[in-house]
Amino acid sequence: MYGLADCNNFFVSCERVFRPDLNGRPVIILSNNDGCVISRSNEAKRIGIKMGQPFYQLKQTIRRYDVTVFSSNYILYGDMSKRVQMTLQSLVPATEVYSIDESFLDLRGIELSKLDDLGHHVSYVVQRNTGIPISVGIAPTKTLAKIASKLCKQYPKLKGSCYMHRSEDIEKVLKKFPIEDVWGIGRRFSAMLQSRSIRTAYDFTQMPMSLVQSLMHVGGVKTWRELRGEPCVEFEEQGRDKQQITVSRSFSKELSDVRDIQQQVALFTSMAAEKLRKQGSVCHDVIVFMFTNRHREDKPQQFVNRLVRLPVSTDSTLELVNVATRTTEELVQAPYEYKKAGVILSDITPKSAVQTVLFDEVDHEKQDRLMRAMDAINKKQGARSVVVASAGFDGVKMNREHLSPNYTSEWGDILVVKG
Repeated sequence: MYGLADCNNFFVSCERVFRPDLNGRPVIILSNNDGCVISRSNEAKRIGIKMGQPFYQLKQTIRRYDVTVFSSNYILYGDMSKRVQMTLQSLVPATEVYSIDESFLDLRGIELSKLDDLGHHVSYVVQRNTGIPISVGIAPTKTLAKIASKLCKQYPKLKGSCYMHRSEDIEKVLKKFPIEDVWGIGRRFSAMLQSRSIRTAYDFTQMPMSLVQSLMHVGGVKTWRELRGEPCVEFEEQGRDKQQITVSRSFSKELSDVRDIQQQVALFTSMAAEKLRKQGSVCHDVIVFMFTNRHREDKPQQFVNRLVRLPVSTDSTLELVNVATRTTEELVQAPYEYKKAGVILSDITPKSAVQTVLFDEVDHEKQDRLMRAMDAINKKQGARSVVVASAGFDGVKMNREHLSPNYTSEWGDILVVKG
């Protein structure tokens, strides 16, 4: 058996942990630059606020229903996610972190008669320890566990956990479950299946496997088998290393000065390099890209990118920032004003497998010592305590007018309890 622990309205729940006065009230979280809605409380859903809806369209609704608005605070959400994951790891044999608000649970070997109580216990303890409400779905496969967790969110009477194991119950659920909501069925496959009158997950399970194979290849067959109760998606206790690392952001306003854009690109590259070192890898390719605001039809439009192949794979922030900022200077052109930029590190391999060259001018051993020292200081003193000068200390240029405090990671933001 497998489980899926899914945090309910996670970003909103993180804010409510420190603002209990918001319980029962409509709350929304906005994307970078306060652009659109990325998380909604159930109360916000009920008054018609949609996921992805632009913020500027909601001004009247916000005033009418007294909606509380927050800018996305990923530092807070990331820390709360770690707390949830640590609690889950203490309650079950193994976990697989799927996303910031979801973790698969490996429940194989546990007596079936104990799983229902275990699911409710996990849900209770996580909320007690972290303040975050979660929905636990338990089923014979990971795909069915995802469906069970969705049912748990839809039906409060399940009290935090849905144990779906009897074949007749699974069939009943699948007959009502929309095919477009099945994990592993993307938008393109969903449209194709619906054109063939496949409306529900059950309809999909009744297709011949040979037809699924011809239409959707190996991935589709895995989903088909999982829905029929056959585990096909492996449990990965340790997450796989990323084969590509991307860091990009939209700016609060269009930028045209090459120095301003270089500073942002240097910051993005530094962030990507830290992720690279964290997984013990190096990269061989650096891609820098940027584009203008496509919504400004009154201004000239451009999308530019360039790939630079390094002589020797590296994880050094200094080397990567040097390449990225130099490339940025070559890409920026007048009269264009750029709204977004980003860096992609690719051709990633383990650090232990670096192939050197005979006439390499970089002292990699010295760079390694410097990066270790830099990472150690930032871990102890806080992120960006030490940075490369070209990245500056100003951070990403974003609009975040509704940002909440970093309650769990900044001394000055810790809540004060008054007697």
